[in-house]
Amino acid sequence: MPGNSFGQCFCITTFGESHGIALGVIIDGCPPNLPLNEPDIQRELDKRAPGKRLTTPRKEPDKVEILSGTFEGKTTGTPITLVIFNKDIDSTKYEPIKDLFRPGHGDFTYFKKYGIRDWKGGGRASGRETVARVAAGAVAKKVLDTEGIRVIAYTVALGGIRAKERDLDFIYKNPLFCCDKEAYGLMERRIPEVKEMGDSIGGIVEVLATGCPPGLGEPVFDKLDADLAKAMMSIGAVKGVEIGSGFRAAEMLGSENNDEITPDGFLTNNAGGILAGISNGDEIILRAAIKPIPSIEKIQRTIDIHGRVGEISVKGRHDVSAIPRIVPVCEAMVRLVLADHLLRLKAIR
Repeated sequence: MPGNSFGQCFCITTFGESHGIALGVIIDGCPPNLPLNEPDIQRELDKRAPGKRLTTPRKEPDKVEILSGTFEGKTTGTPITLVIFNKDIDSTKYEPIKDLFRPGHGDFTYFKKYGIRDWKGGGRASGRETVARVAAGAVAKKVLDTEGIRVIAYTVALGGIRAKERDLDFIYKNPLFCCDKEAYGLMERRIPEVKEMGDSIGGIVEVLATGCPPGLGEPVFDKLDADLAKAMMSIGAVKGVEIGSGFRAAEMLGSENNDEITPDGFLTNNAGGILAGISNGDEIILRAAIKPIPSIEKIQRTIDIHGRVGEISVKGRHDVSAIPRIVPVCEAMVRLVLADHLLRLKAIR
């Protein structure tokens, strides 16, 4: 089936394009009687909103409207429809390059798959598609709140600069959602340097989930870590995911990687809170590798839709990095997976 839906018990279907009339999401399976108002969703959307310092100058208010699924401030158990109308569309910068494929972008693959593509802002392949995910994640947060499950995402690397500390109190005190004050200062200076070069940079986002009960996740194919990896990899700019010790596990001995167990819990957390695809009650921790934004001003070689050789320099209102705006997207996707598996666990119990 077309890949615009995600989840089983808590299922979302997103719609809309970057330069279309609106974007939005339909959420099916949300339990009834949860408090939900537009400000609850808006708080999460504001974290991702463009037009802030160190991000694209596109000024979208990203104001959400609830069209269905609530009554008197509570969910009804029926499908919830959320819509965000586009307000600051400017497609003029795309017109000169509408027949050219942007290196590193989905232009080429979308055209080869469908034989047609929305060249205005990239259509569904644009990072703007993620606004619907964040809106849905705000609703998933309401489900997780009932069990005391908390999810927080933050920047641990940007443009080769890595955080050495994990200060969760500092995350919302800086526009990059960085967890290290010293690293943030270096990152803040790096972004305008790269922008001046007409280039872009990538980074790493870490996501931490606390309060998860043991038992989330299904055997074999619907493992919790498998679904989390899929959720992260479904975000356009993500090119790698690791959970717990991740790739470091390949270099460790079994005696080093195993998390020894005591009556008070695990002594370490190399498993990242997941064993055999099922949560073990420890903190769930994962990291996503974010590639550089493909739309850059530097001149690059490419071809057009007819296969003719050409060159391209992408002008317009593009981020230098998907960070920080991708941070709340990662947070939302983890919430969606955990809410789905929480409801699945309740169903069998």
